[in-house]
Amino acid sequence: MSVVGREAPSPGYGVTIRVVTTSSATAAGELVAALTHAGAVLTALDVVESRPEGTTIDVSCDTLGVEHMYAVADRLGTLAGVQVRSVSDRTFLSHLGGKLAVEPKVPIRHRDDLARIYTPGVARISQAIAANPRNRYNLTIKRNSVAVVTDGSAVLGLGNLGPDAALPVMEGKAALFKRFANIDAWPVCLATQDVDEIVRTVEIVASTYGGINLEDIAAPRCFEIERRLRHTLDIPVFHDDQHGTAIVVLAALRNALRLVGKTLCDARIVVSGVGAAGTAIIRLLVAEGAAHIVAVDRDGALHRAKREASEAARWVAEHTNPERCTGTLRQVLPGADVFIGVSAGNLLDEADVAAMARDSIVFALANPHPEIDTGLARRHAAVVASGRSDELNQINNVLVFPGFFRGLLDARSRRVTTAMKLAAAHALADLVSSDQLAPGYIVPSVFVPEVVPAVAAAVEAAALGGAPDPDAD
Repeated sequence: MSVVGREAPSPGYGVTIRVVTTSSATAAGELVAALTHAGAVLTALDVVESRPEGTTIDVSCDTLGVEHMYAVADRLGTLAGVQVRSVSDRTFLSHLGGKLAVEPKVPIRHRDDLARIYTPGVARISQAIAANPRNRYNLTIKRNSVAVVTDGSAVLGLGNLGPDAALPVMEGKAALFKRFANIDAWPVCLATQDVDEIVRTVEIVASTYGGINLEDIAAPRCFEIERRLRHTLDIPVFHDDQHGTAIVVLAALRNALRLVGKTLCDARIVVSGVGAAGTAIIRLLVAEGAAHIVAVDRDGALHRAKREASEAARWVAEHTNPERCTGTLRQVLPGADVFIGVSAGNLLDEADVAAMARDSIVFALANPHPEIDTGLARRHAAVVASGRSDELNQINNVLVFPGFFRGLLDARSRRVTTAMKLAAAHALADLVSSDQLAPGYIVPSVFVPEVVPAVAAAVEAAALGGAPDPDAD
């Protein structure tokens, strides 16, 4: 699948082109020049084999899309003395055979080991758990395990692709849990999009896990599934597309407002999209003290006098837009301090951002194409963020969910509360010091080692020290 209109080559479209070229002093330079002229970005040049009759070279580069990959390869093939042997899509190569594996944590070298970890020794462990169910946290994987549950109805920004196509995304999520928080997570892709079946299936398998991460489930179904599960399960349920996104947005917005000298309670905020992410963002901003939010969907601005079909939209209409603004996104955006987009690509143009308030903030988070070209937005906005990994200020849920679940598991929490989410957002924002804060750096990189411990500690403290939360999610 090629992506039209990408601003720059991306590692998501990385390719390795194996060529055989004549053994000359200028061969490598000619390859690099041709690749650069074709619009790709060189990432590696590796000599595989050198013989008198020719040199085999792997040319690795980032491209704009699949069509561009093969255009670059064709360009290299036009060089005198160069033969293209293969074109390998590095993203597909990284998924061959899946991205996960199960490995035992204890050695199995001889009969004594076998007798301890399996029969007959394991029978004693089963009896201990039957006698005291709390032992399951100490003697099984439950203390450090999360189910990543999806029905495949809202995979990334691609739509309803189903459980099979969702599996590589869930594998990736599980890999990130392990990489950043040392949590063992498993994909649970369900071949149903019936709410009752999903809820019952999760209830049946939940005894294995210490937490449930709902993922890529379309609204409004995701709201009902989460609501029902959090009332029936004794482990925390967290819909990352809602709450992970909301936490990162709040953290980034706190720092962006600090940078431009504005406050959340006074800022006029326009949110485009009232689905899972948009609703959660609005709820968390309101909990933090935002008082001037206008939410916009396909039918225009939501307000109290407007009838909304879903319970989630009705809540938004009741708790936002006190001035009862009406109109389309373009009609309500002029004068706004903040734009947060979790809707669809290419909804706005440069003039729309220019009409916002001075020192405006634009979070255009639709994927793969943001609501406005970020380069155009930067001509007028003081701070711009997107959901893309090849941009500055990426609003990325991986900043939240590993540490959030680490804190939940360490506290053995039975639920997720608003207080935990606010604590996580504050901890994440505070990782960017005043000296570091800049228009291109309002949230830390996912590879900053302090991210997971800081978020985990904040969540654990809120879980252990907080009073019962009537608005628990």
